[in-house]
Amino acid sequence: MVCRVPGAAVSGLTTDPNDPDVVRGPPDTTATPQHAKYLVLSDEERAKGFVRPYRDTYVHLKGCGAKTTMGRAIAETYAREPGFYGATYCAGCLMHRPVGADGEFVWDGTTERGGP
Repeated sequence: MVCRVPGAAVSGLTTDPNDPDVVRGPPDTTATPQHAKYLVLSDEERAKGFVRPYRDTYVHLKGCGAKTTMGRAIAETYAREPGFYGATYCAGCLMHRPVGADGEFVWDGTTERGGP
C-alpha cells in the first residue's frame, strides 16, 4: 500500500486491473520495496459511498507493531470494498502481508481486522 515511509517515494496508482505494473501474488517473506503501482477503485466507484468507515492507518499486530498510513485512494478503496485487497504493505517490516479476518493487521485505534 502507499505508505508514509520516511525517505520513500509514493507509489503510483491505477484503476486498470490489466496494468503490467500491478503485482499480484502471495505475501512477501522477505523485505521488498513497494510496488510501482497499486490497483484502486475508480473515482466514480469510490464516490458511491463507503460500506465501512474511512480509515487510513493500520498496525501490524501479528508482526513488528509498526503503524502504516496509506494514501487516500487506497483507503477509500478499502472503505468502499473491504475485501478488495489480499495483502497490504507494512512500513516497518517492508513487506506485503495478509489482510482480512485472518490477517496480520488491525485498524489503528481498533481491534478490527476486516480491512488491513
